[in-house]
Amino acid sequence: MELIYGKDVADILTKEIVYKVSALARENKRLPKLAIVRVGEKPGDISYEKSAIKCMEKCGIEHVECTFSEDVDKGVFLSGFKKINVDKNIDGILVLRPLPKDMDEAVAGKIAPDKDVDCISHYNMGKLLAGEKDCFAPCTALAVEKTLKYILDKKGESLRGKKVTIVGRSTVVGKPLSLLLTGDDATVTLCHTKTVNLARECAAADILVAAAGSAKLIKEEHVKEGAILTDVGVNMDENGKLVGDIDLFDVGDKALFATPVPKGIGAVTTTILAMQVLKARMMHE
Repeated sequence: MELIYGKDVADILTKEIVYKVSALARENKRLPKLAIVRVGEKPGDISYEKSAIKCMEKCGIEHVECTFSEDVDKGVFLSGFKKINVDKNIDGILVLRPLPKDMDEAVAGKIAPDKDVDCISHYNMGKLLAGEKDCFAPCTALAVEKTLKYILDKKGESLRGKKVTIVGRSTVVGKPLSLLLTGDDATVTLCHTKTVNLARECAAADILVAAAGSAKLIKEEHVKEGAILTDVGVNMDENGKLVGDIDLFDVGDKALFATPVPKGIGAVTTTILAMQVLKARMMHE
């Protein structure tokens, strides 16, 4: 089994982003700018925010951190969010969710579609469902698609005709990824932890994407000989170690390629975020 590290995919995408951002700078045009909206001090949010900032700086993209206290009044928060939303110097908005109280739906309904770089609005999700190309897909789902194309390119193949099973039905990964891969002419089966005979469904797949959020759910019996495995799970095991949804030790060499956790899809996701912010900037030209 060959492990595919996210850094290898991210580096290719980063070079392209840096080239295009540098072109804007050479022409004395406004650089892309991301606003990161965070409520509270959740360690996971802070960790992702730091990763996003590091990536933006690497790509030459400007950023601003918009932080609110955990107990912020909903009205105060939405008032502050409105200022970010209408600021013409901000191209993309990353909202670290879930937000407290009932603010998630409010933000999803108010975020400007042309700044919604992580696809939290129904507008962008609807355009994704319709197969339109001028929308923003969720960054993690797009990161999986880009990684699969990178792996298949190593084999001189494409997604066309491939049987893909996705385990996980969230609106962040599973559902939007099924739309993206269907658009690539793959044949997609969407499963979840309640699927009857999950192993049988998974073992029929050329490509298996694990995104259920269940530590080491996928074992050797779930994997087809020579399959490609992509792990999106982020879990803590009984020893406090970060692990994915795929038990790579149990799978052994049955799979041909696999992305590890950590150092896998997560490393691609922030680069996709930068790519989306650049896309938003070009829409605002």
